[in-house]
Amino acid sequence: MATATSARVTLFEDIFEITALNPEGKKFERVNRLSATGTTFECDLLLDYNCQIYSLLEGEKMTLVLASTLNLDGSPDDHTSYNPATTYQSELTLADNYEYVMHGRVFDVSYKKDGVVVIAISFGGLLCRLTGDQRHVSSILPDMRLYILVKKD
Repeated sequence: MATATSARVTLFEDIFEITALNPEGKKFERVNRLSATGTTFECDLLLDYNCQIYSLLEGEKMTLVLASTLNLDGSPDDHTSYNPATTYQSELTLADNYEYVMHGRVFDVSYKKDGVVVIAISFGGLLCRLTGDQRHVSSILPDMRLYILVKKD
């Protein structure tokens, strides 16, 4: 039931295979940077995440979703605060289906040749770069606030 409803709020979804952890060396104690390739849309992903609270390994597969809201009915979030104890007292949200969730803002969308788009997102300093065909990421716009949701497959 949640899957059919959540499709309305999903901007992008794919299963990624992690090809490398910290490909340029480890820079911060609590942060890993993963490099991954999408199995369906063949997008390239670089993603920083807090490795003290979530563990991912090279070779693992993970589902990654970019969503405009956590509300399953598609109603917009205020994007200013999140308190699960008061905001979503007994309601299920999109986050309940995932293991790791961050909120951020798109800070750059670059159009390259052959229809390739590079999208840069900041999640409070943890960065994400998604590179792929513009047909698959066309709903992600500059300055958009969104959620990234991750779970291991």
